[in-house]
Amino acid sequence: MHPSYFPSIAHMVSIAIAEEVIFEVEDNYQKQTYRNRSHIAHTNGRLLLNVPIKHSKDGRRQKTKDVFVENSFPWQSQHWKSLQTAYRTSPYFEFYEDDLEPLFNKPVEKLMDHNLEIFSVISELIGLDVHTSQTDQYEVNTNYFDLRSLVVSKSEKEQSFSSYTQVFQANHGFLPNLSILDLLFNEGPNTLDYLEEQKLVL
Repeated sequence: MHPSYFPSIAHMVSIAIAEEVIFEVEDNYQKQTYRNRSHIAHTNGRLLLNVPIKHSKDGRRQKTKDVFVENSFPWQSQHWKSLQTAYRTSPYFEFYEDDLEPLFNKPVEKLMDHNLEIFSVISELIGLDVHTSQTDQYEVNTNYFDLRSLVVSKSEKEQSFSSYTQVFQANHGFLPNLSILDLLFNEGPNTLDYLEEQKLVL
């Protein structure tokens, strides 16, 4: 599967029930995927957090691992402010904010490196212990259980995950399959148990 920006709950469900995860790091970058975007709950419903990236000047395809983040404007501080606004009143935001804030403060160069660091931090916070490795070449077909399609936002499958209490649920109902941050800030230490209890629709 692909490393993604603050992975969706579907991503994390698949990882929580896996014996081993192989991250795809030899793929070509594609626009409008969860490689560089994530959804959180906000006052008006789902809010997209999008990491701007530098496109190649000659228009050629780039491998995702070679993609640099565009830092000409303060996207990190904007994302952090959005999270503070959205989740300040959630049960566990203050419990985790000191561990997460550095991800929004220190400079980011490559998207892939940032996504892998995010996964490492999230795994530690929720107590997830899974063996991970990385691909050494791109294969269209693989003998492994292929969940690379989870990164494609346009063809996202509707999931029937159990609901949990969200901060803006009274305003617009339960919003399914947001970023793992939504689950973490609302469920805290119960996050891993929740993930392990869900079934993934493929």
